[in-house]
Amino acid sequence: MPRKSLIAANWKMYKTPAESKAFVEAFLPLVAGHTRDEIALFPSVTSLATVVEAVKGSAIAAGLQNMHFAEEGAYTGETSATMLKAVGATHTLIGHSERRQYFNETDVIVNKKLHTALKHGIIPVVCVGEHLHEREAGLTSDVLCTQLKIAFEGVSAEAATPIVIAYEPVWAIGTGKTATPEMAVEAHKTIRNQVAEILGEEVAEALRILYGGSVKPDNACDLMCQAEIDGALVGGASLKPDSFAAIVKY
Repeated sequence: MPRKSLIAANWKMYKTPAESKAFVEAFLPLVAGHTRDEIALFPSVTSLATVVEAVKGSAIAAGLQNMHFAEEGAYTGETSATMLKAVGATHTLIGHSERRQYFNETDVIVNKKLHTALKHGIIPVVCVGEHLHEREAGLTSDVLCTQLKIAFEGVSAEAATPIVIAYEPVWAIGTGKTATPEMAVEAHKTIRNQVAEILGEEVAEALRILYGGSVKPDNACDLMCQAEIDGALVGGASLKPDSFAAIVKY
C-alpha cells in the first residue's frame, strides 16, 4: 500500500483561541475536497479544544505540540495523554528540536513519551534532526541513528504502526534555509534504513517520514514530490490559511 502523506501545521506559541477558530474557518473552504493527504493542526494547549471543535465534520485532525510521559502527577504546566484524549486530540508532536534545545528534552524522554502516546492511542509525530555543526562534521547519519535507536527502545513492531517521523534539520528551522531535496531524501533514507534495522523492513516501508525545515509554498512541491518524503511539518508558513493551503495543494 502506498503511504498517505501527512501535512502538519505546527503553530508553536502563536494564536489565541479566537485566532485559531478564525484560521480554521478560513482554511476549511480552501482545502474542501482534498483527499490526497491527511492534514493535522497542532495549536497551543489553550487553543486545542477550540481547534478540535472547529474541525469537527472535516477530515482534519488536531493534536498538541507536546505531551508529558506521566499519566498524571505533580508536573506543573504539563499536559497528559488522557487530557489530550478528553478534548478530542488525536496526535502529538514528540521531541521537537525546540523542546530539545530550550527545555532539555533528551532522547530518553522522547522514548518515554512515545511509549505513553502509543499506550493511549495517540498518533505520535517523533521529531529527529541534526544541528549545523553536526552536518558540517559529517555526523548527520550518526545523529539520526542514535536518536532513533533510543526513541524506539522497547517499542515492538506491532505497536509501531501509528508512528510518524518528522526529519527536521535544526539548522533549517526558522532560518529560511532549506535542505535541498537531495539532502532531505538522503536523510529520509537513513531514517528508513535505521527503522528497518530496529523494527523490520515491513514497518520501515509503511512508516511515514515528514520533512520539516522552512517548508513554504514555493518549495513544497520540490520536496514532497520526492518518493521518500511523505509530507511536511510546517512552521511559520502554516500560520496563514492561504499559505498553508498552498502547501497542502502543492
